[in-house]
Amino acid sequence: MPDFRKLLSDSRIHIYDGGYGTLLQARGLPAGRSPELWGLEEPEVIRQTHRDYIAAGAEILTSNTFGGSAPKLEGAADVRTLNRTMAQLAREVAGNDIFVSGSVGPTGLFVQPLGPLSFRDMVDIYKEQIEGLVEGGVDLIKAETHFDLAEIRAVVVATRLVCDLPILTSMTFEGGVSLTGTPPDVFVETMQNMGVELIGVNCSAGPVEIMSTVRRMGKVLETPLHVQPNAGLPQMVDGKTVFRLDPETFSSETAKFATCGAKTLGGCCGTTPDHIRALAEKVRGADFACNEPEEKVVLSLTSRSASTRMGFGLPSVIIGERINPTGKQRLIDELQQGEFGYAMALAEEQMEAGAGILDVNVGAPMVEEKTVLPALGKLLVERAQIPLCFDSNDMDAIEECLWNYPGSPLINSISGEPGRMERLGPLCKLFGAPFILLPLIGRKLPVSAQDRLQVIDQLLTKADDLGIPRRLICVDALVLTVSSKPQAGAACLEVIRHCRDKWGLATTMGLSNISFGLPARELINTNFAVMSMASGLTSFISNPGSARMREAMAAAEVLLGRDAQAENFIAGYSDWKPGSGGGAGGTAKARRKIETLGDAVIVGARDDIEGMIQAELDTGRGASAIVNEDLIPAIMEVGEKYERKEYFLPQLMLSAETMQRGFNLLRPLLEKGGATEEKAVIIMATVEGDIHDIGKNIVCLMLRNHGFEVFDLGKDVSAARIVDEAAKAKASVIGLSALMTTTMVKMKDVVTLVRERGLAAKVMVGGAVVTQDFADSIGADGYSADAVAAVKLAKQLCGA
Repeated sequence: MPDFRKLLSDSRIHIYDGGYGTLLQARGLPAGRSPELWGLEEPEVIRQTHRDYIAAGAEILTSNTFGGSAPKLEGAADVRTLNRTMAQLAREVAGNDIFVSGSVGPTGLFVQPLGPLSFRDMVDIYKEQIEGLVEGGVDLIKAETHFDLAEIRAVVVATRLVCDLPILTSMTFEGGVSLTGTPPDVFVETMQNMGVELIGVNCSAGPVEIMSTVRRMGKVLETPLHVQPNAGLPQMVDGKTVFRLDPETFSSETAKFATCGAKTLGGCCGTTPDHIRALAEKVRGADFACNEPEEKVVLSLTSRSASTRMGFGLPSVIIGERINPTGKQRLIDELQQGEFGYAMALAEEQMEAGAGILDVNVGAPMVEEKTVLPALGKLLVERAQIPLCFDSNDMDAIEECLWNYPGSPLINSISGEPGRMERLGPLCKLFGAPFILLPLIGRKLPVSAQDRLQVIDQLLTKADDLGIPRRLICVDALVLTVSSKPQAGAACLEVIRHCRDKWGLATTMGLSNISFGLPARELINTNFAVMSMASGLTSFISNPGSARMREAMAAAEVLLGRDAQAENFIAGYSDWKPGSGGGAGGTAKARRKIETLGDAVIVGARDDIEGMIQAELDTGRGASAIVNEDLIPAIMEVGEKYERKEYFLPQLMLSAETMQRGFNLLRPLLEKGGATEEKAVIIMATVEGDIHDIGKNIVCLMLRNHGFEVFDLGKDVSAARIVDEAAKAKASVIGLSALMTTTMVKMKDVVTLVRERGLAAKVMVGGAVVTQDFADSIGADGYSADAVAAVKLAKQLCGA
């Protein structure tokens, strides 16, 4: 069998297969039954489905293992055996002419801090599944329909630890972001840093709707593209889920992705062999045209929800230097106690001042960096959208941080110190983490530009030998002080220009070193920064709070032609007065300081909320006043931010948890004082046959925060039990969730039974595949697209 990578390097567009879940249901799969477990009982149906897709023109098959991870199988089958068996079925049919991709879907669980699993736990789960797929003879691993960046990164890491097969990663997006708030371009940048061979989008919508997502990906996409849309949006017709796009329309619209850099095209939910046959006809003879990114990015860092890009035509980036114990006794004292209040305050100040990256350093006496650095990193991941830079000489600490970060962080730094490149380089490659290359080998300090460039060249050769891509390397120009070495500044500028012109590498520097021992240091620093920017410097480590620095940078970006029509400069400096600092070129966004209980809920300060509430109680303030005047208005503002796309799921969950902790502290006082009102009761459940409950759990959390008494019946709950529990609890509302098109029809059973029993309870529905039209068609009383909308709907249905 040829290597799949050769297919990726040829000049053709290749055809994937289509949907399996909906097709298998039409071929006998019972509603709500696991396709993987059913496939063990009906292997010939699976074989015939593979054959039908090959006959239709598919060149790449997908194994029937989408839900083949341990959390999904829940002990009903041996994970490794099931995946090996399903892969072997596809391999038998494919022979040596058709490729087989091993499908790996979401587990239904979240990685910390959003869920119970550590990143290592998630990697171990996927390793077990991937080992079975490899044993079964797949040609590549296909991570598909994922919605969380950390989880899909776990698939990539697990694959790299198990085998050397190529990887396809495909996420699903709604409203311009994934469920946990990752935009398409941030997903692409993270995957490209990890060296993924094929990057794409699938499910969630039809080809017309997915086009906007693909265009957003195209801003930074340098990797071959994969697209598998649904056959349109699902609709309910006569009690059955129907996808309206016929093969001809589907193929015509999907073929348009050929102009967007698509290397492989196929179909997802609702597509059949007929759809794939029509698509194969449409793209037959079409040449693959690699996408040309809109932005020329040299180096990219990502968090779960944002990216910071470096490039010679892009604005220079300030790496905030303030989270560093040097000269900060307060920070040292807190770090020694494992406390992070001051560190978080420094982070907020720097983000508000316009830092694009936060350097995080905890190196101080009696501080265990291996424990403290990743712990602080986890907290910053919850609060800061911008990427982090982990700064430590302790390689164990750096490794722990890499195992606990959801995107592509920056590592500061890798030098020629014996063993450092050999250990950290492969780790950075595995996790897709760019690093700062520090030109130091041995004890001799390279003073001249020529000396530094020779050291850089040696370290680049070593990185090349380890297979580390240049896209992960940012060179430190190694700033020395001009007070003792007058040519230090000029040498830095020469190194920066050489890295830009000869190697095409991003550069950075610890800016303040240049002025050590001189008066008016800020004046020296500012002018040197501007000279370096003009020479090609892409970032520098500095204090973003310097007003003079912000002014100089904003002006320099205009003069270097990197601020189109001076838009950012005008936004930040239209009312400028000398020394005011302006608005960081209009790029900084003010972040709420934690001054009140409401601020704590909005920011998500869950570790502070109980102490703040206790302080309010100690002043004699009543529990009822705290709830009504602080907590409830704050959680409502969080909901408004979520609707405006200022907040995404991680922030929503963090604020909701903060609110819950505060309310739990106050509940005994409210009950003792008789201040609690009778709560409206809501029954929540995922319908029969559906084992997905992430969305439902979030809705439950939000409803409780808004004063409802929620009975969560869990997942895979029958209509009879739902209605029985609603009658027993005298529920005002029944909330139903479904993630699969094959199970959403069960919602109608609940609605019908509620009417037959004469219950007064209203029924609201929601879930990824559910729409307003579907809700109307089954007679539901309301539909909500997300947790915030569910709270509003519940209040409306209860007459609140």
